[in-house]
Amino acid sequence: MTQTDGQTDGQTDGQLDAELDRIERSIDIDASAEKVWSLITRPGWWINDGDIEPDTETRREGDYDVVVHPKHGTFRFATLERDEPRHLTYHWVDNVAPEAGTTVAFWIEDRPGGVTLRVVESGFSTLKKDRAAIDNQIKENTHGWQVELEAARRFVQGDGGA
Repeated sequence: MTQTDGQTDGQTDGQLDAELDRIERSIDIDASAEKVWSLITRPGWWINDGDIEPDTETRREGDYDVVVHPKHGTFRFATLERDEPRHLTYHWVDNVAPEAGTTVAFWIEDRPGGVTLRVVESGFSTLKKDRAAIDNQIKENTHGWQVELEAARRFVQGDGGA
């Protein structure tokens, strides 16, 4: 089953299909590619409570960036691809099974008046979870990306944030 929603307030829901094993979302942001790039190069910027936190605790451990959130815990990310200021891909390590995780890719595309930020999270089937747990994570992350892209727009445009 594929779910495709329309566009509201410059945000598209993209495609959610558990069988395709991916979430795709995008949002229009009235800012330069460089300004959006400065946000997405912060590993785990989307780990928050709905507003981007400017001073997240981050450290480097070997090949991983480790983000510590006081409420949500510790998260590990490896940068897989980087094409400044257009494309960035992270491996988001699963906390339960570190050999697994999802791939989170961002693209920044020019448009009149700013850019479109697109995110694709994929690889849920590699998680060491049963199908129901994977489907639930896809559902939660689909909603989460909608919230986080809105937070990204507010943060980059200076309309709010922690």
